[in-house]
Amino acid sequence: QVQLVESGGGLVQAGGSLRLSCAASGSIFSIITMGWYRQAPGKQRELVARISNGGSTNYADSVKDRFTISTISRDNAKKMVYLQMNNLKPDDTAVYYCNAHMRTSFESDYWGQGTQVTVSS
Repeated sequence: QVQLVESGGGLVQAGGSLRLSCAASGSIFSIITMGWYRQAPGKQRELVARISNGGSTNYADSVKDRFTISTISRDNAKKMVYLQMNNLKPDDTAVYYCNAHMRTSFESDYWGQGTQVTVSS
C-alpha cells in the first residue's frame, strides 16, 4: 500500500520556524513531483510549494517572499520531501498536506493525512 506520512507540525509563535517532513512508502516505481499544500478553516486547499524530481521548484506567491530559497527540498533516495518555513505568521495556520505525483501500478496523485500548523500571535 502506498502511503505518504507527514511529521513536524505543531504550535509556534509568530516569527518562528518549523520544518515539515514527508515520507513516501510502498510499491513506488517513480516519484515525479512532491509538494506541500495547506488548507485553513473555511478555505480551499492551496499549493504552498512543489519540487520536481529534477529539483525545479515553484512556490505560492503568499510564501515566496518570506521563506528561504531552500524552503522545499527532497531526498530521492529516501523518498522524502521537506518544507522549511521561516518567519511564520498567524495566516499560515492551516493543515499542511504532503502531495506526490507518482507512478505505482498506475500514475496518480497521492495525499498524506495532513499535519496541523498553528501560529500564535
